[in-house]
Amino acid sequence: MALHWIDKLAVEDDGDGDAVVCVHGLGGSSNTWTPLALGVLARHRVVRLDLPGSARSPYGGMPLSIERMAEAVMAVCTRLGLTRVHLLGHSMGTIVCQHVAAAQPKLVRSMALFGPLIAPPDAARTAIRARAAKARSEGAAGMQDIAQTLTNGATSADSRQRTPAVAAFVRESLMRQDPEGYARSCEALADARAAALERIVAPTLLLTGDEDTVAPPQAVRAMAERFGAPAGPARVVVFNRCGHWTPIERPDECARELRDFLAGQR
Repeated sequence: MALHWIDKLAVEDDGDGDAVVCVHGLGGSSNTWTPLALGVLARHRVVRLDLPGSARSPYGGMPLSIERMAEAVMAVCTRLGLTRVHLLGHSMGTIVCQHVAAAQPKLVRSMALFGPLIAPPDAARTAIRARAAKARSEGAAGMQDIAQTLTNGATSADSRQRTPAVAAFVRESLMRQDPEGYARSCEALADARAAALERIVAPTLLLTGDEDTVAPPQAVRAMAERFGAPAGPARVVVFNRCGHWTPIERPDECARELRDFLAGQR
């Protein structure tokens, strides 16, 4: 595995074959994709980046936005010579992926979006801004509170009880974020605008959990209908007893669906 620093972003590049570019969500990192990278994606070239202000990629003092994150993903593709890629996104990363697919339709071969949303609803935007303020004002102590709250609220009861490592992963992922970088990422998500979905031509798979409060199944099904020709409406998969951290909570099921989806794009 090679670790690149591209415009101060940490980018992991591993394997050969069709390129898959993985974009994590708010409070995530390249490790969000480890269960899939070690399994179903083993025969692909897997590129995993830490978004600006997240994990190993420092917040550089410039304003963050979904558009800037999308530009960062496209810049990584350019620097690595990737001209056709499959995009994987989780949560906030699904919005970033949609912006990339709308801006550069020829670049994106397909999209698999986990816990997907087009943009946060108004009530969620208010809560996300409050979370940004807490992270900024309270620092590490605030991040610990945020991590505990989100671990309990964003994963299913079944995941927490049957697989304690899931809760540990989510909590650790959030607690390791830089408070200011996390706050800026929250504000970028709170200000997120929908991508021009009519420009997206890539086949799309949407995966969510039946207990996902961020991307509830009814909202994801409505989202699927907004993807049009030539690919047609996106396909939706809903996992039972699963919350918002789908690749971590249901890695085997995600791998099975992703394997079938990517096989259909050859």
